[in-house]
Amino acid sequence: MKTMTEIVMPQLAESLVSATIDRWLKQPGDRIDMYEPICELLTDKVNAELPSTVAGTLVKILVGNGENVPVGTPVCIIETEESAANTQELHSSPSVAVETAGQRADDDDSAPMRNRYSPAVQQLASEHGVRLSDLTGTGLGGRVTRKDVLSYVASGKPGASAAAASASGVDPKAQVRSSGIHLSETPRIPKIEVEGTTLPGRGETFIDVTPIRNTIARNMRQSVSEIPHAWTMIEVDVTNLVMLRNKLKNEFMKREGINLTYLAFLLKAVVNAIKDYPIMNSTWAVDKIIVKRDINISLAVGTEDSVLTPVIKNADHKNVAGLAKEIDELARKTREGKLNLSDMQGGTFTVNNTGSFGSILSYPIINYPQAAILTFESIVKRPVVINDMIAVRSMANLCLSLDHRILDGVICGRFLQRVKDNLESFNMESTLY
Repeated sequence: MKTMTEIVMPQLAESLVSATIDRWLKQPGDRIDMYEPICELLTDKVNAELPSTVAGTLVKILVGNGENVPVGTPVCIIETEESAANTQELHSSPSVAVETAGQRADDDDSAPMRNRYSPAVQQLASEHGVRLSDLTGTGLGGRVTRKDVLSYVASGKPGASAAAASASGVDPKAQVRSSGIHLSETPRIPKIEVEGTTLPGRGETFIDVTPIRNTIARNMRQSVSEIPHAWTMIEVDVTNLVMLRNKLKNEFMKREGINLTYLAFLLKAVVNAIKDYPIMNSTWAVDKIIVKRDINISLAVGTEDSVLTPVIKNADHKNVAGLAKEIDELARKTREGKLNLSDMQGGTFTVNNTGSFGSILSYPIINYPQAAILTFESIVKRPVVINDMIAVRSMANLCLSLDHRILDGVICGRFLQRVKDNLESFNMESTLY
């Protein structure tokens, strides 16, 4: 006996009451397996896919592309067998059913898609030494998916890049550039997806603003219009830290399998300074200032087309090694597009590793509604006067933007000095655990 089952818009997170249908991956008449993505969703935080919770045939699409849909609204109807009709609804288990954009099937309705690869597919191919041009894509338009890469690896077929790496003795994974939380093979030029055509006789193109980009614009505008920004900078001698990291990084890689970055040491220094100056961990509430008890550090992560701020929860309960693991995990999830909404919520203080791009000075915009944001600039060897003598030292700048309704120069100056002292206190005897 066949049954008609409605697929409804899930409750993606407490703060989200709706999502926008970006495009349908399936059309009426298509056969759908359980948990197979049927459409792509756009939210204020992350892009996601809506997988089917039943197996059957798509009968009718109830919501068109570009429409905003409240939670609980039916979006399509799937004809199922009775045995499958009792499958739980998506909203009852969103953690199982919803996948982030990086886990999508890397499809596109437009053709040809043969030579277009998502960042997640490119990263997976790089890790396994697979040359993507050798693969036959099974996604829409012939696009190569993560499943195609994994199937190719499982088949044992040699990849040209892997063979070349093997011959040269170079581990393909070792070629991935690692600089703080910004992990990428090389800085890539953003891919521009264009809706429509160029204007006649003019070299201009219309680009649709995605919900994520719109959220960034709204938050930045709100931040600079509501928060009276001020900023200050301090110079830090990280020579001992550089030597400590060089001493420990290889052993840490062997033990934990991840890279030991300067960012882990910085976060430890910042968290310890916040413990001494808890007012830095606060928000403005008009008639009162709310000081947060938990220290949850937001990390400003620049992807090719957006800025995300995943959060390390209870950072004050973690040592340097623990922070390094959290950084690596968030970096991996960001790189593969696997961040979920819970990864993006609850931040109380933001740190941005602008130095990974070679920046030596920056004026960051506060991550609303937090009270401050700190940037860690590039480490540069410079001549420094010590005891009336010139020495070559590894120096870095720390730039702090502050909400002047909550914070003043004195408290922020002391906070930055404490971060500086914490960073400069690392020595060859310091431990990670």
